[in-house]
Amino acid sequence: MLYTLAIYLYQLVVILISPFYKKARILYLGQREAFRILKREVDKEARYVWFHAASLGEFEQGRPLMEHFRREHPEYKILLTFFSPSGYEVRKNYEGADIICYLPFDTPSNVYRFMHLIRPEMAFFIKYEFWYDYMWACHHYHIPVYSVSSIFRPNKIFFRWYGRVYAHVLSYVAHFFVQDEQSRELLARRGIVDNVSIVGDTRFDRVIDIARQAKELPLVERFCKDVPFVFVAGSSWPPDEDLIISYFNSHPDMKLVLAPHVIDDGHLRQIEQKLRRPSLRYTEATEENVEKAQCLIINCYGLLSSIYRYAHVAYVGGGFGVGIHNVPEAAVYGIPVLIGPNNKKFREAQDLLRMGGCFEITGQTLFNAVVDRLVADPTLRKTRGAVCKDYIVSNAGASDVIMETLGLKKKK
Repeated sequence: MLYTLAIYLYQLVVILISPFYKKARILYLGQREAFRILKREVDKEARYVWFHAASLGEFEQGRPLMEHFRREHPEYKILLTFFSPSGYEVRKNYEGADIICYLPFDTPSNVYRFMHLIRPEMAFFIKYEFWYDYMWACHHYHIPVYSVSSIFRPNKIFFRWYGRVYAHVLSYVAHFFVQDEQSRELLARRGIVDNVSIVGDTRFDRVIDIARQAKELPLVERFCKDVPFVFVAGSSWPPDEDLIISYFNSHPDMKLVLAPHVIDDGHLRQIEQKLRRPSLRYTEATEENVEKAQCLIINCYGLLSSIYRYAHVAYVGGGFGVGIHNVPEAAVYGIPVLIGPNNKKFREAQDLLRMGGCFEITGQTLFNAVVDRLVADPTLRKTRGAVCKDYIVSNAGASDVIMETLGLKKKK
């Protein structure tokens, strides 16, 4: 089968380039370690539920369901697998799972070894994850597979003429919990009707949990204290930073918290060279010097979701390149959110743009005009922020619906 050949070729490429590319090397070494972890940690007497996420974003979508499952069914152990290093390396110590490892490449021999080691009783694949041989094996061994927070578009391989053979993988899914009506309609074209539920995105549940459990950050709080306007820019890239810093340099009444997507020293130096007002890296901040800074650069990971709560207005980066990052993570705090133009594939961004909670920025002139307006009008900030908060709250609850649909939610 062409699919299996493609997997073998991909595996070979990863091995060949691993000496030269760090991410490929990490993936290769992680793949080699996966079966060692499983052989060492699998409890043959335990009952396992398997959650698979490609990367960090999918993990955050699956996390609310994992934690719901853990609370409702402590009799099961949870196996969590990742495919991407950007997921595994960040969350390999996540305490909500009993075993965490890379997903071995989807080859017949790997699948056979994996399934006989784990023998999961059910599997949850998050969003875009459809590994043919793993799903076939689950189907063959009568292990139900559930696709969670999945979203389908007409241009996906399943709905192209050349993807008809691969699209058979969809028949191995016991139930699809999709995000929107379009996804349901597309699946219906493939004859998949009865086992589809529109439940929305579990990520809304996650951002609400994050907001409830937001970290106390005394240094950030001290930096923002008694400031009339705090602008927080998260997951920013250079095109985002050029807009933001240009405005910040000429507006002394505002403070800026900047959390770049890339935090290596070279990029941080580039940011600092563009700034014309006092800045400070978070890891160098103290109670004595943090109040003197006008721009606080967050040069570590894991804080951004808690930092948004200090903002009067937030900017979510990526919209001038790879695509915007996590809008709900900022919107949950009831603040207006600015985003770049590459936002069309993100349902929550499109919804909030239409409802008025988000503002699309296409260049410096528009950025200046929008921020000027929000700085000058606190009432506008409050009303647009309320749109964001109401939207997040109204779309929460997907994890509960999934548990109830599968009969996994215990009655109180």
